[in-house]
Amino acid sequence: MLRHGLTPVSITLHADYGSTAWGALDVAIDHSDWVAGIAAMPFLAADIGGTHARVALMRASHEGTRGVETLAYRLFACADFSTLSELLLAFVDVDVQAPVKHCVLACAGQIMGNEVVNDNLAWPIHLAQLRRTLGLDEVAVLNDFEALAYALDGPLADGGRHLCGPDTQSSGPTLVIGPGTGLGAAAHIPGPAGGVVLATEAGQMDFAPNSVREREILAHLAPNGGYVAFEHIVSGPGLLTVYEILCTLHGETSKLPTPEAVTRAAVSCSDAQAVEAVEILCASLGSFAGNLAMAFMATGGVYLAGGFLSSIFELLKHSAFEERFLHGRSARALLSQVPVWVTEHGRHGVQGAAQWYLTHGMSGAPRHAVASGVGA
Repeated sequence: MLRHGLTPVSITLHADYGSTAWGALDVAIDHSDWVAGIAAMPFLAADIGGTHARVALMRASHEGTRGVETLAYRLFACADFSTLSELLLAFVDVDVQAPVKHCVLACAGQIMGNEVVNDNLAWPIHLAQLRRTLGLDEVAVLNDFEALAYALDGPLADGGRHLCGPDTQSSGPTLVIGPGTGLGAAAHIPGPAGGVVLATEAGQMDFAPNSVREREILAHLAPNGGYVAFEHIVSGPGLLTVYEILCTLHGETSKLPTPEAVTRAAVSCSDAQAVEAVEILCASLGSFAGNLAMAFMATGGVYLAGGFLSSIFELLKHSAFEERFLHGRSARALLSQVPVWVTEHGRHGVQGAAQWYLTHGMSGAPRHAVASGVGA
């Protein structure tokens, strides 16, 4: 999920190998031999979310130019650590036997100078400080859902459960969407050499109510009018907010303190407001996904990523998601041909980040800004 209305960017921050100014495009020098040598060495790949961090030691696979090999992998709770450096050192101390000098981060947020900025992250991420603390030569950064979209070249596209639309793989632009701590989305546009991936700030788009109940919820969120982002409804924190508003509308006291508790109560049908909150989230997600599918003409399909959706798959399947996804206008004919799948987030983020790093993210790749001469 992205913040502050900034253009999504992918950058590479590395140690001072020369006097090139910050942000200069390093396109004049042929780095091909150096990059090939780096690709042969293990490197860190981390997928940093608001709640969990997935960290792996990766290297280029010998089986093909686009393959990556996972040497070690661990899942961490972000709340257990005071900084990202501390979290990564916990992985390095246990799982890394030889020094690593390169790291790629897939994380929700935007790059502002040396910092990744996002309200949903557990802590600020200062890239130069991270590089110094871990003794890295280079830290490359891309958006978390951008990384998931790069993973569509691998098992992400093969392991999903069919939700609606045709039950077959098809060609064309593909979307990866996921509600979690926030609401993320990215688009994969097919083309030569794997195509291109577009990161988005779609979760920050204005929420548009589709029912009287949703209008009541919107009135509570913005009693004087104004902007309400889709992610304030379609996310884990959004689910809890909707549940609490529904309790207020029914004159009851909310009893469930976390999104996980609301989800469990909805699955067990033990709390009527929890059930309704999940129904509203699923329906609103359908509208959101349908809007993006129209915008990108996503004939290749939509992948809904995350363990949260997998845990409520049956509720999602029997919700108003499909009807809201199809919409009630002429675009229905197009959208009815778009397959929608639900897939686990799992290791796909670190795999996609590693794939991006090997093919696009290393220093010397002309499409990315290279930071040189950053003070140590």
